[in-house]
Amino acid sequence: MAYKHIKIKNVQGDIIPVDFRYPENQKENLPVLIFCHGFKGFKDWGSFPYMLEKISNENIFTVSFNFSFNGTDNTKDNPVDFNRLDLFARNTFSRELDDLGCVIDFLFSVKDKYSFDTEKLVLAGHSRGGGIAILKTAEDARIKKLIALASVAEFDRYTEERKKRWKEEGYLEVLNTRTKQYMRMNYTLIEDLEKNYDRLNIQNAMSRIKVPAVIIHGKQDMAVDYSDAETLYNFSDKSKTKLILYENTGHTFGAEHPFKGTNENLEKVIGDIAEEAKMF
Repeated sequence: MAYKHIKIKNVQGDIIPVDFRYPENQKENLPVLIFCHGFKGFKDWGSFPYMLEKISNENIFTVSFNFSFNGTDNTKDNPVDFNRLDLFARNTFSRELDDLGCVIDFLFSVKDKYSFDTEKLVLAGHSRGGGIAILKTAEDARIKKLIALASVAEFDRYTEERKKRWKEEGYLEVLNTRTKQYMRMNYTLIEDLEKNYDRLNIQNAMSRIKVPAVIIHGKQDMAVDYSDAETLYNFSDKSKTKLILYENTGHTFGAEHPFKGTNENLEKVIGDIAEEAKMF
């Protein structure tokens, strides 16, 4: 498998690190899969590199990246520490959606250098990244298939009382239970959601998607209940959408960070993704 690490910039000039993985000496035009990480995530979290390598070995060109304000120092190669919490605090859903657009634009700009087929472009996302992937699929005709993994069905997951206190203080702090860091989110996140309600409405976006879609969720997901998957499916074009629910697995399908090895459910999910990405 070949691997290439690239740094690109979004329209604001912020760095987005991007990883390409693809089979070596492959002459045919491969399907290409772009993967979006979720909240408090990054492209090298836990099982993600393992997953993308396995998918690439199935003759699929894979692309992973960090959102520009995900909280890591994207000036470094493959950052895994949240040492830019100032950026994390300023992140918004619209910024992530626009970051993803920049990654897609870059991919199209280099298509003549690699053996992938932009008419077989698959967009996948996990958790909050699943919501971003759904929104982008609805607004960008270049995307030909969607895979949503443990995806949220809406971004406004906060009570009115919490949003009131958030507005009064100007920020909300959430605990990262893995790193023990309190990660601040500025109220501009909610302002962005309210200002761009139509663009950021995941359920409405799901109802507008006309390409094939696959929704995958664990029934023991404690972070995003599997009812979110059922909601997304109910809003979808059911003639083009598959809903796959896994028993006895949770939000990350049994994986953790640092990665400690695979398991049966994770392997099934990887197999489902690879199979769907090749199915055109």
